[in-house]
Amino acid sequence: MSEVEFKVEGHIAVLTINRPEARNAMNPAVARGLGEGYAEIVANPDIRVGVLTGAGGYFCAGMDLRAFIAGETFDTSGIPYGGAANRVVTKPMIAAVEGYALAGGFELAMTCDLIVAARTARFGLPEVKRGLVASGGGLAKLPRQTPVRVAMEMILTGAPMDAERLYAHGVVSRLAPEGGALAAALALAAEIAENGPLALQVSLDVARRALDWPVSEAFDRQREFTAPVFQSADAREGALAFAEKRKPNWTGR
Repeated sequence: MSEVEFKVEGHIAVLTINRPEARNAMNPAVARGLGEGYAEIVANPDIRVGVLTGAGGYFCAGMDLRAFIAGETFDTSGIPYGGAANRVVTKPMIAAVEGYALAGGFELAMTCDLIVAARTARFGLPEVKRGLVASGGGLAKLPRQTPVRVAMEMILTGAPMDAERLYAHGVVSRLAPEGGALAAALALAAEIAENGPLALQVSLDVARRALDWPVSEAFDRQREFTAPVFQSADAREGALAFAEKRKPNWTGR
């Protein structure tokens, strides 16, 4: 049994952490499997959207502390946590969360562009309760993705927070019934995958970069990325398809 399952349906790839007996906690094999899956999502031109989820009603409980205590080495360079040495995923990623997304599991969800969660899902950064710190992006990202005092409550208490509260604060994109997070995420992924692949990739790239751009410079700085899209074959195809009242035939060029 593989610790990470990978499958492609149409233009959508699904990465599933498959250690339900350990609440999908990350060990070296999971880190390696995720890295391989992300690499395929980036390299395969037919894949337009990726979905990350967990098996058995859990998303990911974070680092496997037994593996940590045993001194096992975790290579997370293939995971897009955000460090300079980590992988950049150039396709939109959606986290489909059931059960618990804790510590590194919550940080995995935060690496995604969108989070779809069951209403019963719980998120948390409990590292301080174990004498550890949320160094996989929790400390750096959460205060940017939710009101600072909400982030501080999670970071400093280590207590989990429910999906509905995080939806109210914009961390969770969509809510689903218990057991329905993956189906809702796949529906969202299908909606995204219908769009022009070149426009989609450039839009994602610019939107991510713009978070660090001064507003006064954003319009000028985006031009080098966006201008070629207007000259692309896909742009012409999109306009023709609209005029002819048909679905576009995208080529990604």
